Amino acid sequence: MGGDLGPAEVVAAVKLAFAERPALKPVTLVGDQNVLIPLLKSAGLPQDARLSLRHASEVITMEDKPLNALKRKKDSSMVRAIELVKNHEASVVVSCGNTGALMAGGTLKLRTMEGIARPALGAICPREGGHFVLIDAGANPDAKPEHLVHNAILGSHYCRVMLGTKLPRVGLITIGTEEGKGNALSTEANELLKRVGPLINYAGVIEGFQVFAEHVDVVVCDGFVGNIMLKSWESLVKFFSSMLREELKANPLRATGALLSQGAFNALKQRINPDKYGGAPLLGLNGHILKAHGSSNRRAIQSAIYAANEMIKGHLNQHIEADIARANELLAQPAYS
Repeated sequence: MGGDLGPAEVVAAVKLAFAERPALKPVTLVGDQNVLIPLLKSAGLPQDARLSLRHASEVITMEDKPLNALKRKKDSSMVRAIELVKNHEASVVVSCGNTGALMAGGTLKLRTMEGIARPALGAICPREGGHFVLIDAGANPDAKPEHLVHNAILGSHYCRVMLGTKLPRVGLITIGTEEGKGNALSTEANELLKRVGPLINYAGVIEGFQVFAEHVDVVVCDGFVGNIMLKSWESLVKFFSSMLREELKANPLRATGALLSQGAFNALKQRINPDKYGGAPLLGLNGHILKAHGSSNRRAIQSAIYAANEMIKGHLNQHIEADIARANELLAQPAYS
């Protein structure tokens, strides 16, 4: 109910998803039934075995302060959706709503799984030859070295499920690959990642210019660095797109060339389209939270529904729990030089 484009776009996304994937897991829409029922009828989506509706009378808006909203609006669609996962009536919450409220609500109600101190936000970004997982993209800006080890495990399993990479290469972002480069966090995290080697395919430390090359499949960092990286990349894409349009319209000859190259431009746009994977999950909780952009249209929400479906099918949390337990055992053992 809280997305920028409203619930009509969500209903349209569900219709598209069901039409394209008949074997899709069941979907529950959570929100004001007085609004949703007419939308479902208009879309030709009667409630059946694959689709159900849970009434929620309140909406957390983008302007609401997260913690206040969670306390005051207990019958909001967001809170009720999280409770469905908490009570094992659903497996994944997909939301285009208030990011802070969703992250706080997910963490407070679902709690982190055993062995994990902080959840992490995973984002899928394009790179040469495909895509990579950036983790943490902003959930935990004050990370400790062991948190980065957990991020590596979370990111590896998410990469396996969403990108189909059987043995993801994991890299730790820092300011140089020479021994001793970086700060205390990256230096200690690098040593810890080496110690859990059997659990992940650790490729070592990487620099910024290696991120978008076909070098690693999972880029590990703290939430402070990751959020800056993600927003800088998104801003740079918009900047170059705007500049390219401006230059191509500079004279008739360029405009003609742009018309002839339209197919290539469309292909490039699709490759860097952030809507392809629908959103970013908050990983490491006892249940799944998938955050889609607030401005997501029906195609982006459809992609988020598909991503949620893959997370369920891939038994993501079961694999994560086993590896986190083993990693903590390895880290508890004395380090030998």
